[in-house]
Amino acid sequence: MQPLIRTASLRGFGDLVTELGGDPDRLLDRFGIDREVLEGDDELVSITAHDQMLDAAAAELGCPDFGLRLAGRQDLTILGPLARAVRSSSTATEALEYGARFLFVHSPALTIGVDDDPWNRRGVIALTYRKQLSESPYSPQAIELGLGVFHRVAVQLLGGSTGLRSVELPHGPLSPIDRYLRFFGADIKFDRPVAALCVDRRILDASFATADEEIRRAALDHLTDAYSDPARSVAGRVRLAVSESLPGRVPPLAVVAAALALHPRTLQRHLVVENTTYGQVVDDLRRDRAHRFITTTDLSFTQIADLVGFSEQSTLSHAVRRWFGVSPGKLRRQARLSR
Repeated sequence: MQPLIRTASLRGFGDLVTELGGDPDRLLDRFGIDREVLEGDDELVSITAHDQMLDAAAAELGCPDFGLRLAGRQDLTILGPLARAVRSSSTATEALEYGARFLFVHSPALTIGVDDDPWNRRGVIALTYRKQLSESPYSPQAIELGLGVFHRVAVQLLGGSTGLRSVELPHGPLSPIDRYLRFFGADIKFDRPVAALCVDRRILDASFATADEEIRRAALDHLTDAYSDPARSVAGRVRLAVSESLPGRVPPLAVVAAALALHPRTLQRHLVVENTTYGQVVDDLRRDRAHRFITTTDLSFTQIADLVGFSEQSTLSHAVRRWFGVSPGKLRRQARLSR
């Protein structure tokens, strides 16, 4: 299944597009997102469609800082049930721990973490923001939206004392440099390996005025009981293991089972409990990857066949007809017409 994201991530999208002279309904239709789902925060949409729509809106409306403008309309509450656990944490370290553990509730394709400072500055750490690119293409506007919201959440929880030293972006500047400086209030470094906010390490010990042990416990109990991390399911682990073998030959079940430290029959039993099979996990992964490469890139179909683990282009063609009812060429043409 293609990764999804909660519609809270599009909070303010319609109003912003309208203010810029655009038609939000037309954009939503083009990317297959139902206008009605934006009436709430908890519906789920394809993160690929979500991200491509942000990039298209920025380009068509002549608004290179679209992601930052949208981030300026959002805050911690877009994280829904996770927001309660974060806000009621006692320290920034605790909030980051819960954010990293449960961000899959917002989108399983996104992760946050704490890394060493990429510039080896003493007393500085990097709060990273990543998208799983094996499942969905890179989007500059979506990265700026996510990192912008990350920054706003830090300001909301810590006040003006965020200790921000610099901001890392994996792409070049989309807007004039002073636009980034106004938004983040810190040095901006472009074309970096990972999106990150580099901050003073001391902020990890900062206490939250909103800390509440009772609310935190209730929020964590709800998150634990109501949500299951797809990456921790056996099917999710199998999908990741197979994904890491591509391009190339799809490994047999026994090889994946060994990588997961399971007996092949045990792996099969776990998958049955999760209402799937090894063959179905592989087929779903191939389908999702093929659809993404066909509809979002100009790669040849021979190249795409290799990227999804098929030895022949003809095998890809047969599979695409089975999955989508059309040839790879027609699927690509349909996607381009819709854009």
